[in-house]
Amino acid sequence: MGQLQRQRVARLATLLYVMLCSCLTIELCSAQQEPKLQIYPTQEVQRKPVGKPLILTCRPNVPDQALVTDLQWKDNMNNTILPKPTGRNHPPMYTETLPGESLGLMITSLSSEMGGKYYCTASYANTEILEKGVTIKTYVAITWTNAPENQFPILGSDYVVKCEVKADPNPTIDWLRNGDPIRTDAKHVVQTHGLLIRDVAETDDGIYTCRAAVIETGELLERTIRVEVYIAPVITHLPAQLEAVEGKPFAANCTAIGKPVPEISWIKQSVQLNVATADRFKVNAQTGLLTISSVTQEDYDTYTCIARNGAGVVDQKTKLNVLVRPSVYELYNVTGVSGKEIAITCRSKGRPAPAISFRRWGTEQQYTPGIQLDDERITLEQYFDEERGESTGTLRIARSQRTDDGLYQCIASNKGDTAYKTGHIAVEFPPDFTHMKELPPVFSWEQRIANLSCLAMGIPNATIEWRWNGRNVKDLYDTNLKIEGTGPRSDLIVHPVTRQYYSAYKCIATNIHGTAEHDMQLKEARVPDFVAAAVPRQLTATTMTFDIRGPATELGLPILAFSVQYKEVNNPDWSTALNRSWSPDSPYIVEGLRPQTMYSFRFAARNQVGLGNWGVNQQQSTPRRSAPEEPKPLHSPVQNDKEEPVVVSPYSDHFELRWGVPADNGEPIDLYQIKYCPGVKMAGTWHELEDRCNMIEVSETTSFQMTDLSGNTYYRIELKAHNAIGYSSPASIIMKTTRGIDVIQVAERQVLSSAAIVGIAVGGVLLLLFVVDLLCCVTVHMGVMAAMCRKAKRSPSEIDDEAKLGSGQLVKEPPPSPLPLPPPVKLGGSPVTSQLDEKEPLRTPTGSLKQNSTIEFDGRFVHSRSGEIIGKNSAV
Repeated sequence: MGQLQRQRVARLATLLYVMLCSCLTIELCSAQQEPKLQIYPTQEVQRKPVGKPLILTCRPNVPDQALVTDLQWKDNMNNTILPKPTGRNHPPMYTETLPGESLGLMITSLSSEMGGKYYCTASYANTEILEKGVTIKTYVAITWTNAPENQFPILGSDYVVKCEVKADPNPTIDWLRNGDPIRTDAKHVVQTHGLLIRDVAETDDGIYTCRAAVIETGELLERTIRVEVYIAPVITHLPAQLEAVEGKPFAANCTAIGKPVPEISWIKQSVQLNVATADRFKVNAQTGLLTISSVTQEDYDTYTCIARNGAGVVDQKTKLNVLVRPSVYELYNVTGVSGKEIAITCRSKGRPAPAISFRRWGTEQQYTPGIQLDDERITLEQYFDEERGESTGTLRIARSQRTDDGLYQCIASNKGDTAYKTGHIAVEFPPDFTHMKELPPVFSWEQRIANLSCLAMGIPNATIEWRWNGRNVKDLYDTNLKIEGTGPRSDLIVHPVTRQYYSAYKCIATNIHGTAEHDMQLKEARVPDFVAAAVPRQLTATTMTFDIRGPATELGLPILAFSVQYKEVNNPDWSTALNRSWSPDSPYIVEGLRPQTMYSFRFAARNQVGLGNWGVNQQQSTPRRSAPEEPKPLHSPVQNDKEEPVVVSPYSDHFELRWGVPADNGEPIDLYQIKYCPGVKMAGTWHELEDRCNMIEVSETTSFQMTDLSGNTYYRIELKAHNAIGYSSPASIIMKTTRGIDVIQVAERQVLSSAAIVGIAVGGVLLLLFVVDLLCCVTVHMGVMAAMCRKAKRSPSEIDDEAKLGSGQLVKEPPPSPLPLPPPVKLGGSPVTSQLDEKEPLRTPTGSLKQNSTIEFDGRFVHSRSGEIIGKNSAV
């Protein structure tokens, strides 16, 4: 049963398959026999966006293609669409034959007017008309008509982020910021043409997305827009006025802020010139720095600083003032008369007009405008002409004095700089001998030639004449009176061959302002009077020390030495007496006496004339032989203790004790005893460590090296001298060693001996003195070498007037004058043309006067050395 049933089902399926195949065969045969046209794409309605190209292909579906004729396309107005013309210009719509006997409709750019029904027609076998239609529906695709990808709103303003879209049908628009949807609120409003942002802030920077959608077409398109908030420029720094100095470089800053960073330019207002293109100017557009390599007066103008960025433009003006450095163009030396008004005027140029002041050369204090508080005689007047940039300053001195004579510096100052120029005020005055009133008389003796020097202070220089006993010396024709120089210095050389020449002489000085007289005395010098007193002050067995009070001396002839003659009383002959001399500032000690012996002493004083008479005859006995005098340690305390001086050793472990040889009191000193003990002070009392004391005896020496000492320790040192009679009283000092390592390191090996070192030092000093003396000789014609040259090359007959001014030549030196006369006064008067910047006051040349000399005593002889001149008022 199952088998039979399966066979029936199989026969039925076979029958159905045969019937289906037969139907398909019949249908295909029928289709092949019915001619028609087929349009591709096959959709009857073609929906296409405006602006896009389009091609529609019409293909005949007929049994025999050769029977198809007149194949063409008709547009939506039922007009035949023409084939493509020859040439390059294509019409918006045309037909073109395609392979496979097809005809294509070509639309280069679809517009909305091209929408409608289009037909493809043909004739088949000249008996049957074939036709096929297709509908074209157009729509406008989403197009961004005004949606820039970068937009820059300005801070604080309302701004619409532009996003304009064209589409047909109309699209819907929404917004996103950084991926998050934006809803309409108080800050944001979605508008047709964009997104309104109220009161734009910097926080509104970001990435915005404009999204357009067309529901009918399902089109969705997004536009990414970067929004950066711009900040309008603001000029933050530009002074209202700028100042530059002529001839110097200049720089000024115009600072501006904004977003983006503003670009800065400078405009010269008078010519509307961007100075970045001008010579000498340079502008940094990013920083606003304006630099001028060298400022000129033409740069004076108003300048506009312009700051510009995408948010706006701002400008600000400033005025550039050009400072012209001052220059003094007129300052002349002036000459006035003492007691009358003197005025010196200085004229200067500059911008602004310089302020003019004066100061005395060598001082820092300037005169102030108006009457001076410290000297009401002096007034500073100032006048300014700002338009011409000129100023004048006049320094007036009422009732001028000799002290007003000198150099005066004009100082012209403004903001640009300071200029200096120096002029001279010469104060003329009649001759004056005030400086010579206190000078002592001139001395001579034994017909020695004397020099009476007369120097008259006066401007202009005075001429001098000499009178003796009321008569003009020149008219006397006395060969013993010779005049050297006629002024302002003149020397009367007197040869006092007789006593009549020891008298008064009159020096008369004359210039255009008056006459002055000065009396000078030539006196005959004599030896000193008797010594007033000579008192023994200290006696030993072999020495005697005196206190000597010299005789009254006449001013100008000092005591050069004191002399003593002494002999034993039992010797009546003074011709066999012993002699000793001392300089006045030395100790008056007589040595080598015999103990227990009576001596007779007499004293005399010596000056330049000679030795005075002996006087103060007295007798004095020396004491008996005894122990030596107490030796004197040669150490000065450098640290004073409350109880007694303390000598500090420069070493921590040794100390060199030195002393002077004391008087032996009749017996020679054979040894010295030295005792030194460490100790401490407690409550002001010295406590010695007796067990650590050291006692040493030395002979034929005046020094002893104490070794193996402890650092930072006090030592009491006792020193005694010994002779055949006994010990002297002890000399005691307290010495303290230093702490730790020696302050002064001792060389392990002495390269040079002490004598060699001393010799090198002495040689160096002598070489230095020689060089200094040589320089003095070459530059100022002074010193030992200069004196030797003058002594060798000049004679009194060659002496000429050295005090005349303005000669410009080396003048001959007048006879040496014993008077401490000041140097002659020199005159100015010519205009000062060079600019001076004084740093120090004028200095009087040194060495123009004779140096003095002194007498010194070395214990045996009297020596003369350079210094105070001996007998400065005595004859030459």
